[in-house]
Amino acid sequence: MKITRIDRYVTAVPHIPSIEKSRPGHYRDNPITIVEVHTDEGLTGLGEGGRGDLMEGVAEAWVGRDPLAVDLPNMGGAMAMACYDIAGKAYGLPACRLMGARHWSAVPVGWWSPPLEPAEFAAMAEEGAKLGYKTHKLKARPWNIVETVELMTRAAGPDYGIIVDPNFSFGDLATSLRLARQLEEYNIQAFEDPFRYRPGWHQYHHFRRHSTIPLAPHLHDPEQVMSAIRADAADAFNLGGSVESAQVMAGMAGAAGLPVWLQVVGLGLGVSGAYGTHVHAVIPNATIPSDSLHFTRENDLIGGALTPKDGMVEVPTAPGLGVELDKAAVEKYRVG
Repeated sequence: MKITRIDRYVTAVPHIPSIEKSRPGHYRDNPITIVEVHTDEGLTGLGEGGRGDLMEGVAEAWVGRDPLAVDLPNMGGAMAMACYDIAGKAYGLPACRLMGARHWSAVPVGWWSPPLEPAEFAAMAEEGAKLGYKTHKLKARPWNIVETVELMTRAAGPDYGIIVDPNFSFGDLATSLRLARQLEEYNIQAFEDPFRYRPGWHQYHHFRRHSTIPLAPHLHDPEQVMSAIRADAADAFNLGGSVESAQVMAGMAGAAGLPVWLQVVGLGLGVSGAYGTHVHAVIPNATIPSDSLHFTRENDLIGGALTPKDGMVEVPTAPGLGVELDKAAVEKYRVG
Protein backbone atom coordinates (compact mmCIF):
# COMPACT_ATOMS: atom_id res chain seq x y z
CA MET A 1 0.00 0.00 0.00
CA LYS A 2 1.25 3.50 -0.83
CA ILE A 3 0.08 6.99 0.04
CA THR A 4 -0.86 8.74 -3.20
CA ARG A 5 -2.31 12.09 -2.09
CA ILE A 6 -2.85 14.16 1.03
CA ASP A 7 -5.63 16.73 1.13
CA ARG A 8 -5.00 19.44 3.69
CA TYR A 9 -7.73 21.57 5.27
CA VAL A 10 -6.72 24.48 7.50
CA THR A 11 -9.67 25.37 9.72
CA ALA A 12 -10.50 27.98 12.36
CA VAL A 13 -13.33 26.86 14.64
CA PRO A 14 -14.34 29.10 17.58
CA HIS A 15 -14.65 27.72 21.07
CA ILE A 16 -18.01 27.59 22.79
CA PRO A 17 -19.09 31.06 24.02
CA SER A 18 -18.14 30.54 27.69
CA ILE A 19 -14.54 29.82 26.63
CA GLU A 20 -14.33 32.08 23.59
CA LYS A 21 -14.99 35.27 25.54
CA SER A 22 -11.82 34.70 27.57
CA ARG A 23 -9.60 34.12 24.53
CA PRO A 24 -11.16 36.09 21.67
CA GLY A 25 -9.60 35.30 18.31
CA HIS A 26 -7.31 32.58 19.65
CA TYR A 27 -8.81 30.11 17.20
CA ARG A 28 -7.96 32.39 14.27
CA ASP A 29 -4.36 32.81 15.39
CA ASN A 30 -4.00 29.06 15.99
CA PRO A 31 -5.85 27.28 13.19
CA ILE A 32 -6.10 23.49 13.14
CA THR A 33 -5.13 21.49 10.07
CA ILE A 34 -7.05 18.35 9.11
CA VAL A 35 -5.39 15.93 6.68
CA GLU A 36 -7.17 13.36 4.55
CA VAL A 37 -4.64 10.75 3.44
CA HIS A 38 -5.42 8.73 0.28
CA THR A 39 -3.84 5.41 -0.72
CA ASP A 40 -3.53 3.39 -3.89
CA GLU A 41 -5.88 0.75 -2.42
CA GLY A 42 -8.74 3.19 -2.01
CA LEU A 43 -8.47 3.51 1.77
CA THR A 44 -8.31 6.96 3.37
CA GLY A 45 -7.25 8.10 6.80
CA LEU A 46 -7.92 11.25 8.82
CA GLY A 47 -5.45 13.13 10.97
CA GLU A 48 -5.41 16.40 12.89
CA GLY A 49 -2.46 18.69 13.54
CA GLY A 50 -1.75 20.74 16.61
CA ARG A 51 -2.94 24.29 17.09
CA GLY A 52 -1.13 26.60 14.70
CA ASP A 53 0.55 23.80 12.74
CA LEU A 54 -0.22 24.36 9.05
CA MET A 55 1.52 21.08 8.04
CA GLU A 56 2.69 22.64 4.79
CA GLY A 57 5.31 19.99 3.95
CA VAL A 58 3.28 16.91 4.81
CA ALA A 59 2.71 15.73 1.23
CA GLU A 60 6.38 15.94 0.30
CA ALA A 61 7.31 13.93 3.41
CA TRP A 62 4.66 11.22 3.10
CA VAL A 63 3.46 10.62 -0.46
CA GLY A 64 4.89 7.30 -1.66
CA ARG A 65 5.27 5.80 1.82
CA ASP A 66 3.50 2.69 3.04
CA PRO A 67 1.18 3.65 5.95
CA LEU A 68 1.24 0.05 7.21
CA ALA A 69 5.03 -0.03 7.48
CA VAL A 70 5.60 2.81 9.95
CA ASP A 71 6.33 2.57 13.68
CA LEU A 72 2.86 3.64 14.75
CA PRO A 73 3.11 3.10 18.54
CA ASN A 74 6.02 5.55 18.74
CA MET A 75 4.55 8.17 16.43
CA GLY A 76 2.42 11.13 17.33
CA GLY A 77 0.52 13.87 15.57
CA ALA A 78 -1.72 14.00 12.54
CA MET A 79 0.01 11.34 10.46
CA ALA A 80 -0.06 8.84 13.32
CA MET A 81 -3.83 9.36 13.53
CA ALA A 82 -4.23 8.97 9.77
CA CYS A 83 -2.09 5.83 9.64
CA TYR A 84 -4.02 4.25 12.52
CA ASP A 85 -7.21 5.11 10.63
CA ILE A 86 -5.92 3.46 7.44
CA ALA A 87 -4.48 0.43 9.22
CA GLY A 88 -7.70 -0.16 11.13
CA LYS A 89 -9.69 -0.05 7.91
CA ALA A 90 -7.19 -2.38 6.20
CA TYR A 91 -7.51 -4.99 8.95
CA GLY A 92 -11.18 -4.40 9.75
CA LEU A 93 -10.47 -3.33 13.34
CA PRO A 94 -11.08 -0.21 15.42
CA ALA A 95 -7.86 1.71 16.05
CA CYS A 96 -7.76 0.79 19.73
CA ARG A 97 -7.44 -2.91 18.83
CA LEU A 98 -4.19 -2.04 17.04
CA MET A 99 -2.94 -0.27 20.17
CA GLY A 100 -3.60 -3.04 22.69
CA ALA A 101 -6.38 -4.75 24.59
CA ARG A 102 -9.51 -2.62 24.87
CA HIS A 103 -10.33 -2.08 28.54
CA TRP A 104 -13.09 0.49 28.15
CA SER A 105 -16.12 0.74 25.87
CA ALA A 106 -16.68 4.32 27.03
CA VAL A 107 -14.19 6.73 28.57
CA PRO A 108 -14.65 9.67 30.95
CA VAL A 109 -14.01 13.26 29.89
CA GLY A 110 -14.22 16.41 31.96
CA TRP A 111 -15.51 19.94 31.51
CA TRP A 112 -12.77 22.56 31.15
CA SER A 113 -12.16 26.25 31.74
CA PRO A 114 -9.33 28.61 30.82
CA PRO A 115 -8.38 31.34 33.32
CA LEU A 116 -11.59 33.22 34.20
CA GLU A 117 -13.01 35.36 36.96
CA PRO A 118 -14.60 33.41 39.85
CA ALA A 119 -18.19 34.19 38.81
CA GLU A 120 -17.41 33.07 35.26
CA PHE A 121 -15.93 29.81 36.54
CA ALA A 122 -19.10 29.27 38.55
CA ALA A 123 -21.27 29.86 35.48
CA MET A 124 -19.25 27.30 33.55
CA ALA A 125 -19.53 24.82 36.43
CA GLU A 126 -23.31 25.20 36.39
CA GLU A 127 -23.25 24.71 32.62
CA GLY A 128 -21.04 21.62 32.94
CA ALA A 129 -23.18 20.04 35.63
CA LYS A 130 -26.32 20.53 33.54
CA LEU A 131 -24.57 18.83 30.61
CA GLY A 132 -23.80 15.81 32.80
CA TYR A 133 -20.09 16.26 33.47
CA LYS A 134 -18.88 14.94 36.80
CA THR A 135 -15.47 16.62 36.83
CA HIS A 136 -14.29 20.10 35.85
CA LYS A 137 -10.65 20.96 35.22
CA LEU A 138 -9.75 24.63 35.44
CA LYS A 139 -6.69 26.77 34.85
CA ALA A 140 -6.17 28.14 38.34
CA ARG A 141 -4.43 31.21 39.74
CA PRO A 142 -3.47 31.63 43.41
CA TRP A 143 -5.21 34.97 43.97
CA ASN A 144 -8.75 33.72 43.25
CA ILE A 145 -8.78 29.92 43.42
CA VAL A 146 -10.44 29.74 46.85
CA GLU A 147 -13.27 32.09 45.86
CA THR A 148 -13.54 30.25 42.55
CA VAL A 149 -13.99 26.83 44.16
CA GLU A 150 -16.48 28.20 46.68
CA LEU A 151 -18.64 29.69 43.91
CA MET A 152 -18.31 26.64 41.65
CA THR A 153 -19.42 24.33 44.46
CA ARG A 154 -22.36 26.59 45.25
CA ALA A 155 -23.37 26.58 41.57
CA ALA A 156 -22.82 22.90 40.71
CA GLY A 157 -23.16 21.13 44.05
CA PRO A 158 -20.73 19.38 46.41
CA ASP A 159 -20.45 16.23 44.29
CA TYR A 160 -19.08 18.15 41.32
CA GLY A 161 -15.37 17.28 41.18
CA ILE A 162 -12.73 19.94 40.49
CA ILE A 163 -9.21 19.43 39.16
CA VAL A 164 -7.05 22.47 39.92
CA ASP A 165 -4.36 23.09 37.29
CA PRO A 166 -2.20 26.10 38.19
CA ASN A 167 0.50 25.39 35.56
CA PHE A 168 3.06 25.90 38.37
CA SER A 169 1.61 29.35 39.20
CA PHE A 170 1.13 28.55 42.90
CA GLY A 171 4.86 29.09 42.96
CA ASP A 172 6.13 27.17 45.97
CA LEU A 173 5.35 24.54 48.55
CA ALA A 174 4.24 26.98 51.27
CA THR A 175 1.70 28.75 49.05
CA SER A 176 0.38 25.46 47.70
CA LEU A 177 -0.12 24.04 51.18
CA ARG A 178 -1.82 27.24 52.37
CA LEU A 179 -4.28 27.10 49.48
CA ALA A 180 -4.76 23.36 49.90
CA ARG A 181 -5.78 23.80 53.53
CA GLN A 182 -8.45 26.30 52.48
CA LEU A 183 -9.74 23.93 49.80
CA GLU A 184 -9.70 20.58 51.61
CA GLU A 185 -13.39 20.85 52.53
CA TYR A 186 -14.35 20.87 48.83
CA ASN A 187 -14.39 18.10 46.23
CA ILE A 188 -10.89 18.77 44.87
CA GLN A 189 -9.88 15.71 42.90
CA ALA A 190 -6.30 16.82 42.24
CA PHE A 191 -3.76 19.60 42.24
CA GLU A 192 -1.98 19.27 38.89
CA ASP A 193 1.52 20.83 38.86
CA PRO A 194 0.93 23.43 41.61
CA PHE A 195 4.67 24.28 41.68
CA ARG A 196 7.78 23.05 39.92
CA TYR A 197 9.24 19.69 40.90
CA ARG A 198 12.75 20.06 39.57
CA PRO A 199 15.49 19.41 40.56
CA GLY A 200 13.93 16.75 42.80
CA TRP A 201 10.63 15.47 44.16
CA HIS A 202 11.20 16.06 47.87
CA GLN A 203 8.78 19.04 48.08
CA TYR A 204 6.03 17.09 46.33
CA HIS A 205 6.61 14.29 48.82
CA HIS A 206 6.35 16.86 51.63
CA PHE A 207 3.08 18.24 50.22
CA ARG A 208 1.56 14.76 50.25
CA ARG A 209 2.48 14.30 53.91
CA HIS A 210 0.66 17.49 54.88
CA SER A 211 -2.43 17.64 52.64
CA THR A 212 -5.29 15.33 51.78
CA ILE A 213 -5.67 16.81 48.29
CA PRO A 214 -4.30 14.40 45.65
CA LEU A 215 -1.20 15.58 43.81
CA ALA A 216 -0.81 14.89 40.08
CA PRO A 217 2.29 15.78 38.05
CA HIS A 218 1.80 16.24 34.30
CA LEU A 219 4.57 14.19 32.67
CA HIS A 220 5.72 12.92 29.29
CA ASP A 221 8.91 11.12 30.33
CA PRO A 222 8.89 7.55 31.75
CA GLU A 223 12.02 8.26 33.79
CA GLN A 224 10.27 11.16 35.52
CA VAL A 225 7.25 8.99 36.27
CA MET A 226 9.47 6.35 37.81
CA SER A 227 11.38 8.90 39.88
CA ALA A 228 8.13 10.43 41.17
CA ILE A 229 6.84 6.99 42.18
CA ARG A 230 10.09 6.15 43.95
CA ALA A 231 9.95 9.45 45.83
CA ASP A 232 6.33 8.82 46.88
CA ALA A 233 5.56 12.19 45.28
CA ALA A 234 2.31 11.59 43.40
CA ASP A 235 -1.24 10.34 43.91
CA ALA A 236 -2.00 10.29 40.18
CA PHE A 237 -0.49 11.37 36.86
CA ASN A 238 -1.56 13.33 33.80
CA LEU A 239 0.27 11.64 30.92
CA GLY A 240 1.03 12.63 27.33
CA GLY A 241 3.13 11.30 24.49
CA SER A 242 2.81 8.52 21.95
CA VAL A 243 0.70 5.41 22.38
CA GLU A 244 3.66 3.37 23.55
CA SER A 245 5.04 5.95 25.96
CA ALA A 246 1.57 6.55 27.44
CA GLN A 247 1.15 2.81 27.96
CA VAL A 248 4.59 2.45 29.52
CA MET A 249 4.07 5.36 31.93
CA ALA A 250 0.53 4.28 32.80
CA GLY A 251 1.83 0.78 33.43
CA MET A 252 4.35 2.14 35.92
CA ALA A 253 1.62 4.09 37.67
CA GLY A 254 -0.68 1.07 37.65
CA ALA A 255 2.00 -1.12 39.24
CA ALA A 256 2.20 1.48 42.02
CA GLY A 257 -1.59 1.45 42.41
CA LEU A 258 -2.03 4.96 40.99
CA PRO A 259 -4.67 6.17 38.51
CA VAL A 260 -3.91 8.36 35.50
CA TRP A 261 -5.58 10.61 33.00
CA LEU A 262 -4.42 11.33 29.48
CA GLN A 263 -3.52 14.40 27.49
CA VAL A 264 -2.34 12.77 24.28
CA VAL A 265 -4.59 15.35 22.58
CA GLY A 266 -6.10 18.54 23.96
CA LEU A 267 -8.06 21.56 22.71
CA GLY A 268 -8.62 20.10 19.28
CA LEU A 269 -11.43 18.93 17.06
CA GLY A 270 -13.22 15.65 16.50
CA VAL A 271 -10.51 13.74 14.65
CA SER A 272 -8.02 14.17 17.48
CA GLY A 273 -10.85 13.50 19.92
CA ALA A 274 -11.44 10.13 18.26
CA TYR A 275 -7.74 9.27 18.41
CA GLY A 276 -7.51 10.26 22.08
CA THR A 277 -10.59 8.16 22.84
CA HIS A 278 -8.98 5.07 21.28
CA VAL A 279 -5.76 5.59 23.26
CA HIS A 280 -7.75 6.00 26.47
CA ALA A 281 -9.60 2.75 25.77
CA VAL A 282 -6.40 0.67 26.10
CA ILE A 283 -5.17 2.16 29.41
CA PRO A 284 -6.73 0.15 32.26
CA ASN A 285 -5.94 2.64 35.03
CA ALA A 286 -7.06 5.71 33.03
CA THR A 287 -10.00 6.24 35.37
CA ILE A 288 -9.75 10.04 35.67
CA PRO A 289 -11.46 12.13 32.96
CA SER A 290 -9.11 12.81 30.07
CA ASP A 291 -8.06 16.16 28.63
CA SER A 292 -9.50 15.35 25.20
CA LEU A 293 -11.56 18.49 24.62
CA HIS A 294 -13.06 18.34 21.13
CA PHE A 295 -16.45 19.21 22.60
CA THR A 296 -15.31 22.70 23.67
CA ARG A 297 -15.58 23.97 20.07
CA GLU A 298 -18.78 25.17 18.45
CA ASN A 299 -18.31 22.43 15.81
CA ASP A 300 -16.12 19.31 16.00
CA LEU A 301 -16.10 18.77 12.18
CA ILE A 302 -17.23 15.13 12.61
CA GLY A 303 -20.95 15.78 12.96
CA GLY A 304 -21.02 15.45 16.75
CA ALA A 305 -20.25 11.73 16.58
CA LEU A 306 -18.35 11.77 19.89
CA THR A 307 -20.47 14.20 21.87
CA PRO A 308 -20.15 13.23 25.57
CA LYS A 309 -23.16 11.91 27.45
CA ASP A 310 -23.06 12.20 31.25
CA GLY A 311 -19.34 12.87 31.02
CA MET A 312 -18.60 9.77 28.94
CA VAL A 313 -17.57 9.27 25.30
CA GLU A 314 -18.34 5.98 23.56
CA VAL A 315 -15.29 4.34 22.00
CA PRO A 316 -15.96 3.94 18.24
CA THR A 317 -16.27 0.34 17.09
CA ALA A 318 -16.06 0.89 13.32
CA PRO A 319 -12.71 0.14 11.62
CA GLY A 320 -10.01 2.78 12.03
CA LEU A 321 -10.78 5.91 14.02
CA GLY A 322 -14.46 5.30 13.38
CA VAL A 323 -15.36 8.88 12.42
CA GLU A 324 -15.89 10.77 9.17
CA LEU A 325 -15.35 14.40 8.22
CA ASP A 326 -18.37 16.63 7.89
CA LYS A 327 -17.19 18.18 4.62
CA ALA A 328 -19.81 20.94 4.72
CA ALA A 329 -18.59 22.00 8.18
CA VAL A 330 -14.97 21.82 7.03
CA GLU A 331 -15.74 24.21 4.18
CA LYS A 332 -17.62 26.55 6.53
CA TYR A 333 -14.63 26.91 8.85
CA ARG A 334 -11.86 26.55 6.30
CA VAL A 335 -9.30 29.37 6.17
CA GLY A 336 -6.65 27.86 3.93
